[in-house]
Amino acid sequence: MSRIDRLTTVPVSYPEPNDSNSERHLLFVRLETDDGAVGWGEAITQFRPSTFATEVLVNGMADVLIGSDPTDNIATWQRLHAQAWWYGYRGGLFNFALSAVDIALWDLRGQVSGQSLSTMIGRHPDLHEDGLPVLASTHVFDVDLDAEVARHAKYVNDGYLGVKIGMGKKGDSRIGYDVARDIDFVRDLRGACGPAAWIMMDRGQSLVWTFDEALERIRGWEEYGLKWVEEPFEPWDIENLRRLRGKTSCLIAGAEREWDVRGYSEVLSTGLLDVIGCDVGRVGGISGALQVIRLVEANNVWFNSHAWSSAINTAASIALSASTRRCLVQELKPDPSPMQAEVVANPFVAVDGRIAVPTGPGLGIHVDEGALTAFRMSP
Repeated sequence: MSRIDRLTTVPVSYPEPNDSNSERHLLFVRLETDDGAVGWGEAITQFRPSTFATEVLVNGMADVLIGSDPTDNIATWQRLHAQAWWYGYRGGLFNFALSAVDIALWDLRGQVSGQSLSTMIGRHPDLHEDGLPVLASTHVFDVDLDAEVARHAKYVNDGYLGVKIGMGKKGDSRIGYDVARDIDFVRDLRGACGPAAWIMMDRGQSLVWTFDEALERIRGWEEYGLKWVEEPFEPWDIENLRRLRGKTSCLIAGAEREWDVRGYSEVLSTGLLDVIGCDVGRVGGISGALQVIRLVEANNVWFNSHAWSSAINTAASIALSASTRRCLVQELKPDPSPMQAEVVANPFVAVDGRIAVPTGPGLGIHVDEGALTAFRMSP
């Protein structure tokens, strides 16, 4: 029986074209068995200090990981969770570490058993044979809003179901700051994308809207067929969210900043969200995301995988989305990103507006270790 005998961490920094080439950070985890099988995982640590702090936590898990059975990954996840009773209660940096390790464990289990992640966790029977419909998830950053409208319309013309636009991000677009201008932008976007395209608008955390500003924006956007608005207020602003829910008709999305099943349970208990965002790279990995999916299904809301980092995250996210009937669409970054296009041998590419579910062992990807190492950062 094979055993895990090597743990390696790779902290990286890279420019993200879908976010005005801003510098982003991730932590990759590589697990290898004594007979040469390899599994990869990732944490969406986002910032330089949190990436290195997570690396320390992952390396501290070696006493549990080394010597463990790669096919007994769920029990290993539980042991790791139990070990962090003092510093991992309800999330934080521990959940980044757990996420990266758990994804690597599932990948390794698949490599050893020859099964794909989709086979191991299940695939819902109604899934289209060509996979999931895809949404172009990007940020708006160009000062020329006509250029931004044209850019997003191109994604729709290329086959994407629609666009989700992050506001308040890097760059000079200043979308999200002026109500009338924001409404005009979505009006122009609707005209360029056509009547059938989905349009989602995501308030960035750097933006702070009053209730009246949010209501005016969203009602204006609804005139142009807004599909959903994401995090219109900070997660704890329940009262304003409740007021907004009673005065608007679009779907309301949120919760991607929650860490674990308990946090998601509390969010769902409010009954205020229609679409539940979940990032496998911060929610405790695939094992944690599956717990969230069960909650989503029980509450009859929608699961939305926040796949906005590397191809490792994307591979896991696609399989998770394909495992439930409560998934509307799979988000993908439309412009080639180093962490998507360079670090795996066969990058994920939408075909005719859909993305296929990986069928190879584990995550179904082959990591180019040389390309990944090129982005490695030093403390």
